[in-house]
Amino acid sequence: MCGAKAGGPDLAGVDVASETIIQGSVTRDGEPVNGYVRLLDEGGEFTAEVPTSATGQFRFFAAPGTWTLRALIPGATVDRKVVAQQGAFTEVAIAV
Repeated sequence: MCGAKAGGPDLAGVDVASETIIQGSVTRDGEPVNGYVRLLDEGGEFTAEVPTSATGQFRFFAAPGTWTLRALIPGATVDRKVVAQQGAFTEVAIAV
């Protein structure tokens, strides 16, 4: 996929209204960071993990609800709680 939609690649062909999308970017001192972002459920259990792109971007397709994003980059781990809703982008900027 190419192009950009907020925190991630183009979503052409995706029925966004039927999806719950959590996306964003990871930066350090304003610069994109290579690493991983984990998606943890409301109880803190591991659900998924994706690498950040060259521009620090990540995206998850999840169920509606409360989630924790855990950015894992060299020398730092940062958690962010989010509430995601179906049919809406949950955009998260994680600065480490």
